[in-house]
Amino acid sequence: MKRITAFLLALTIALTIPSFKASAASAAPSPSADSAILMDADTGEILYSKNIDTAYPPASTTKVMTALLTLENCKLTDEVTVGKNPPLADGSKIYIYEGEQLTVKELLYGMLLPSANDCAEALAEHIGGSIDGFAAMMNKRAKELGCKNTNFVNPSGLYNENHKTSAGDLALIMAELSKHPEYKEIATTLAFRIRATNKSTLERPLWNENKLIQQYSPYYYKYCIGGKTGYTIQSQHSYVSVAEKDGRRLVVALVHDTQKTFFKDAINLFNYGYNNFEKVTVYSKGDLVTTYTSGKTSIPLMASDNFYYYAEAGSEPKYELKLADVDLCKKIFSKGEELATAEVVANGTVIGSIKLTSGADHSLINVITENGYLPAVGGAFGVIILLLLIMAASARRRKNRRRAKKKVIMKNRSRCNDIKSR
Repeated sequence: MKRITAFLLALTIALTIPSFKASAASAAPSPSADSAILMDADTGEILYSKNIDTAYPPASTTKVMTALLTLENCKLTDEVTVGKNPPLADGSKIYIYEGEQLTVKELLYGMLLPSANDCAEALAEHIGGSIDGFAAMMNKRAKELGCKNTNFVNPSGLYNENHKTSAGDLALIMAELSKHPEYKEIATTLAFRIRATNKSTLERPLWNENKLIQQYSPYYYKYCIGGKTGYTIQSQHSYVSVAEKDGRRLVVALVHDTQKTFFKDAINLFNYGYNNFEKVTVYSKGDLVTTYTSGKTSIPLMASDNFYYYAEAGSEPKYELKLADVDLCKKIFSKGEELATAEVVANGTVIGSIKLTSGADHSLINVITENGYLPAVGGAFGVIILLLLIMAASARRRKNRRRAKKKVIMKNRSRCNDIKSR
């Protein structure tokens, strides 16, 4: 009986193993948004894409850029005096008043939790001086982050035919914003109360509209550390979110969703990323990446930092390196000095770039000998002469420094004597 039981147990395990392997790598989700992306926030690696460069009106997901500029240009304790225009903002708002004094922190909570347009405009005027001035700052920052399909007109996302972005660009902005711990604190707060102010005797209660951080929501996702919804009739639904699991941050951006399935689609994309891709260390800091060779010059090039790549689970990518065009033969540098960059290619696709440092010193002697500057006959004698010249030049520099120092001392003494004589 024991033998039969053991046999059945072994058979069960054997039959179970293949099915487990099959479920380990699931098929990519199919989000309903017209522009969608799943991106690793730290490496910028794209794990899923759908029309990621097509621009659409993003509605209130615009506010992630407003939040980024606010955190980069203000302290949370800074006080803002509301101008006459923000209280007149269209769409969602918490009804702030002209002349009301609120902190940057309170306005951020008002903008990010209930998506208040009046708070977004108050922050924009405080930072940029005007809506147009702030929009110029938004577009400048977007270009700095690598956005190529974005044009912002306002800080709130109210519809404008010229106000557009893509899922790919929105993900870049969210990845940068999620580096700020203040954002995570605000974005994961379920409820917040704005205190009574000089213009309001009542507190304002605020609730977070992001269902991925609501513990009693069917869309609760425990790894979510922030997100922003957006909707107008013309823009349809948009959503951008960031999650962190085991030290790895992923960003989902969904733009122009007519089906309103963005919460479910975001969760499916996050799970797809975490379950189907594993972290691979391609190069560790200090590793020999390649050797630069040209003529008699041979220089080891080392990784300046760790380089990671997220490959599909179970795959074995083949890595190649494309060194940027650089001439090191006639350059003088020290060991550890940054010299070049190289693109890292996996299975024919560029997955990122890495900075390379020198693994050895490259002196003037190296330059002269490697480039044939010494005569073929009497080379050793030439080296000696060269060394003597270098030593003489060094001695002259030391002598000049001593003279300059002596002049300064004499000048200071002269000044002291003048003061005493007075």
